[in-house]
Amino acid sequence: MNKRSTTILAGLALTISLLLGACHSDQKEKEDAKQQQEQQDALDFPAVSVADVENGKLSSSIAVPGELLPYQQVDLYAKINSYVKKLMVDIGSQVYAGQLLVTLDAPEINSQLAGAQSRIKQQEAIYFASKATYDRLVNTSRTPGTISQNDLEQAEAKKNADYANVEAAKSAYKEVSSGVGYLNIRAPFDGVITTRNINPGAYVGPGGKNADPLFVLQDQSRLRLVVSVPESYVGGLTHKSEVKFTVRELPGQKFTAKIARLAGALDEKLRSERVEMDVYNKGNKLLPHMYADVEVPLPSHDSTLIVPKSAVVSSTEKVFVVKVVNHHAQWVEVKKGFQAGDKMEIYGDLKAGDKVVKNATDEIRDGQKVKD
Repeated sequence: MNKRSTTILAGLALTISLLLGACHSDQKEKEDAKQQQEQQDALDFPAVSVADVENGKLSSSIAVPGELLPYQQVDLYAKINSYVKKLMVDIGSQVYAGQLLVTLDAPEINSQLAGAQSRIKQQEAIYFASKATYDRLVNTSRTPGTISQNDLEQAEAKKNADYANVEAAKSAYKEVSSGVGYLNIRAPFDGVITTRNINPGAYVGPGGKNADPLFVLQDQSRLRLVVSVPESYVGGLTHKSEVKFTVRELPGQKFTAKIARLAGALDEKLRSERVEMDVYNKGNKLLPHMYADVEVPLPSHDSTLIVPKSAVVSSTEKVFVVKVVNHHAQWVEVKKGFQAGDKMEIYGDLKAGDKVVKNATDEIRDGQKVKD
């Protein structure tokens, strides 16, 4: 092979090498551009999983703490200053309405009663004398010119005033005698004595802010189960609702009670409504002031829209779901309803069969294109 042929072959080899390098470079650039485009599409058009908006009902319940209180409770004090004479009951005694609990002694009351009785007799004597004088003047006045009309009127006025004094003395006697009744303290209702702060001979008097009561009486045959239901759940409560509750002191036992009273107003501080249930305490298993774990049912509403709980977004702007229409995201403002498990009631401009993003976030912007 001559020198010219060698030069031609070398030139051809170089040309082919350059062409192959250029083709490989173009292919790599296309692959890089395609990868970048895919990454940008993933950012601009994120892939989402969607769920259907359904029509249905949700039955839910909330767990709230509660406290068992006596159906009735009263602190018993002495009405008048006196001494404890005799005790008939003690802590734990079962008593009945009208039963005598304690007798008190106040010697000055007997003296006041005797004095009031004496004043009645005194006023009656004065009245009888003035009445007799008036009657005599009336009989004498029948003879013309014997008694002046002024004397007759004054006698009548004195008689009436003395009669009023008699009635006032009788009222004073009743007032003192009623104090005698306060020396016998009786139970106002059936219940159990839970506190006793006195002993025979103790000096007692009218209850004050810092004074201890003689007894504390509780009605434990029926208890009040008291709970505070948060504002967002009060709309579903009715007097027919039945709650279930447990107490830690009686593990394994469940109790039921019906809602008896709704406060009808929210507590300003707790933003909750006070709800009371009557609990009939058979066998006295439950004690007042026990804490209970209460399950309050929340009745479902008819024709509500239901979506997965994860589809509802609560952002600083609003509460919404992301509806998917023609591969585009659309924010739809909604209001939350009851929740049960991973499902939630919503209220908004939606209908059954609409598609919403199942795991929605506010990073999916309104109007953004999505892959569903």
